[in-house]
Amino acid sequence: MSASGLARTASGLHHITGITANVQANVDFYVGFLGLKLVKRTAGYADAEQLHLLYGDGLGSPGSLLTFLVWEATGRGRTGIGQVSEVALAVPPASIADWLTRTLAAHVPFEGPSREFAEPVLRLKDPDGLIVKLVGVDMPTSAPLPDAPTRLRGVTVLTDKAAETAEFLTRFGYSHAQRAGLTQRMESDTDVVDVREVSGFVPSVPGAGVPDHVAFRAPDADAVRSMRLSLKNLGPTEVHDRKYFLSLYVRDPAGILMEYATDGPGMTVDETPDELGQTLFLPPHEAGRADDLKAMLPQFALPGEERFPVRNLPFIHRFNRPEHPDGTTLVLLHGTGGNEADLMPIARRIAANATLLGVRGRATEEGTNRWFRRIDTATFDQADLRSEAEAFAAFIKGAVTGYGLDMDRLVFLGYSNGASLLAAVIQSHPDVVRRAILLRGFQALENQGAGDLSSTIVLVLDGRDDPLAPHPSTLADLLRASGAKVTVRTLATGHDLSSADVMEAAQWLRQNLPGAATVQQPDTSS
Repeated sequence: MSASGLARTASGLHHITGITANVQANVDFYVGFLGLKLVKRTAGYADAEQLHLLYGDGLGSPGSLLTFLVWEATGRGRTGIGQVSEVALAVPPASIADWLTRTLAAHVPFEGPSREFAEPVLRLKDPDGLIVKLVGVDMPTSAPLPDAPTRLRGVTVLTDKAAETAEFLTRFGYSHAQRAGLTQRMESDTDVVDVREVSGFVPSVPGAGVPDHVAFRAPDADAVRSMRLSLKNLGPTEVHDRKYFLSLYVRDPAGILMEYATDGPGMTVDETPDELGQTLFLPPHEAGRADDLKAMLPQFALPGEERFPVRNLPFIHRFNRPEHPDGTTLVLLHGTGGNEADLMPIARRIAANATLLGVRGRATEEGTNRWFRRIDTATFDQADLRSEAEAFAAFIKGAVTGYGLDMDRLVFLGYSNGASLLAAVIQSHPDVVRRAILLRGFQALENQGAGDLSSTIVLVLDGRDDPLAPHPSTLADLLRASGAKVTVRTLATGHDLSSADVMEAAQWLRQNLPGAATVQQPDTSS
């Protein structure tokens, strides 16, 4: 049959998408241990501030693809009704013993080998706890990789409506095959879906280790349109152009998210086969935010590349390293509701060649991140504030030692709630912070007699129309009273950050940290 004929009859799995909380561990497992190829790295098409990695065979062929949304440092999801629970990869039957040896050597959690539906199976757990089954079955691929799984063998889905789920799968080219206990196997012409009845289970909850969805192959856009028409009475559907394929999203009767994705244009539409996975691509509609997104998205190293091991420290944190670092490190403390990546875009605009260290506050309020608790909108938990200031000071000392940071080129930048915590650290631990930029901060610490701050240099940037900081001068006055050299600028803005913050912070940094590469001030001499 011709290639075009094969395309018209495509069926089976296209890809499976999971969620990971640790991008480096994920890459190490799927590329380093399993031997798959990273065929694409993109900012998410649904959320560009979320990294999306795609693994597969040498060409990223449909039916070989495992993809992961990176929710860095998120919690483990909950296994339950309405989800994919296991992913199966095909390996040559004779290789199962070799995979067992490799698994033992790599200390990967496993069960088996065993037999399921007359096939040898070795069950592994990836770093997030996702079950990955290596199934001994011959399933060749057009672009095989040495000593790696060839393609997707299948998935297991959990449902409390097993008959309805199985019937729904027939729309994607699957038919009833064998049954084993509570599991009904559905077969396409290439792979399988095991439908497991789990009545009485709790519903699934998204998170690390819990797959997001399963995608089936559509031969072309016409097939996607036809599928959508056939589903119009069965609930809402969504069609999205993901650049590498056109796809339809729908949920089955048990709530399992399923996708119908075209084989083309494919992974080589913007990279040659030899270059697959080397470049970070952004959705076309996010081109204007390219620099900001590159600063925010988590970085990682492929096997064999130089890497920066993460230290076990008491705050969740993330580094962003420029191509040509100048030795400066900006430590970033977000505002209420933010996270460790929030300030990276503005920090990268302030200091082009600085290493960025974003840190996440440990307090939470109604599901949002904060640096310290408050009793009401105007009253702060002083014991918690002091405790978190002490913990942050210990974190910085550990980071300086663990990552080999230059204390003399450390600059702290805090915004709103983060600036207030940073001010408390300056006052209660004067040896930790020598240079600081406080954006929309205020004095939250009570009854604090700061030590000698004569070696501390601070820039305070207030908003003239800031409704959240009615007395902005108080913090600067207290720092000056303890000997700190404080520069105050009141900007024509409110609580939000602006380009004026970038220019003022960059100018201050140039004046107070020789050699820092910052944005250039506009020429106003003409």
